[in-house]
Amino acid sequence: MVEKRGPVSGLVMTAALALLLAGCSSSDKPDPFAGKGSPKYTKAGPLPKGGGRRHVGKPYQVAGRTYYPTARPKPVEVGMASWYGPKFHRRKTANGEWFDMNYLSAAHKTMPLPSYVRVTNLENGRMVVVRVNDRGPFVGTRIIDLSKAAAARLGYLRKGKAKVKVEYLGPAPLGDDRVLLARLNRMSHAPRQTLIAAVKGRSVPETRPVMVARNERRRSHGAVSEGARIQPASAPGAGGYYVQVASFADPANAEAARARFSRIAPVEIRPVDVTGMRFWRVRLGPFESRSDAEMVLPRVAQAGVADARILVASN
Repeated sequence: MVEKRGPVSGLVMTAALALLLAGCSSSDKPDPFAGKGSPKYTKAGPLPKGGGRRHVGKPYQVAGRTYYPTARPKPVEVGMASWYGPKFHRRKTANGEWFDMNYLSAAHKTMPLPSYVRVTNLENGRMVVVRVNDRGPFVGTRIIDLSKAAAARLGYLRKGKAKVKVEYLGPAPLGDDRVLLARLNRMSHAPRQTLIAAVKGRSVPETRPVMVARNERRRSHGAVSEGARIQPASAPGAGGYYVQVASFADPANAEAARARFSRIAPVEIRPVDVTGMRFWRVRLGPFESRSDAEMVLPRVAQAGVADARILVASN
């Protein structure tokens, strides 16, 4: 189980310690994984959202390594992600909020707190927008530690780690951000600049046009041609309804999904470029009506994809 990782997890336990270490030298030899000094929320009921402070912080040391928080983080990072949950649930984060393992949040070593980032699992193409309100992880080359809920969204809860792309979107509000965070996740596949505009409060569409391939040439093994042209979908009913089940960075994984879902309905694999990266979207169909597509959703959920959605596409 992931929770047996002990000190390798993502470190709500260092919340108070991270601030303390800003003024410590390596000669103090603090134990960065002691798990002490982070208060726990003891009141009954759900955890309050927000309520922390804006925080960047001075350089600090953990396990002999110095980290340099910055108000201008890298726009994009690629590396390994881990997750943390029950052991740190309801404890204070580095900026004074309460860690809720069931909320879409994360820990990062140097980003300003709180911030929003989009995280893409490069192994399956899933995306999630999270609130960064803690410091960590401080193990190996991991670049971000997600809450249990966020790791579940990205599909690596059992595995424990995944290679991800992290895109900085901007500062998060200090108050309760549940409405905004839900909106950002409804449009999580939008271009990065669109999400940045939404974070800044600018008016942007909730969703972008569904992108599908036209007149693609299939290879003998069934994958879609890299040269297929991507076109926006037309009006509902023009080309049928589809159930999109997953996206993959590796076309071989898409082919494995084809074999898995072909027992339910015809499977199509189509390429799409998202924020400069190519993914392979697996979808079932076409179906003549939306009701026909909706009848397939329970079987897709039983196969392990609870967040499948219905799309309308052109011929």
